[in-house]
Amino acid sequence: MARKVIEEPSEDIVANAKKDRDTKRGPFARMSLFIRQVLAELKKVVTPTRKELLSYTGVVLVFVAIMMALVSGLDWVFALVVAFVFGTPQG
Repeated sequence: MARKVIEEPSEDIVANAKKDRDTKRGPFARMSLFIRQVLAELKKVVTPTRKELLSYTGVVLVFVAIMMALVSGLDWVFALVVAFVFGTPQG
């Protein structure tokens, strides 16, 4: 199962954001703040375990196979309906 992750921003990020709203920063300072915030968010990323990864991959592959079968079936049915309505071309 996936691990529980708290998605609340850290107090430092919130404090920096409030401070930044009050003061106008230059483009390099804003870029620096953005990069710091991105790095802070990347530290929160949780990578799945091998078992979770294989499970998620299996679910995706099964879903794709089911959707392919559904679309192929609908394509076949619509082809039959079109052939019935318009007939087959005489050679």
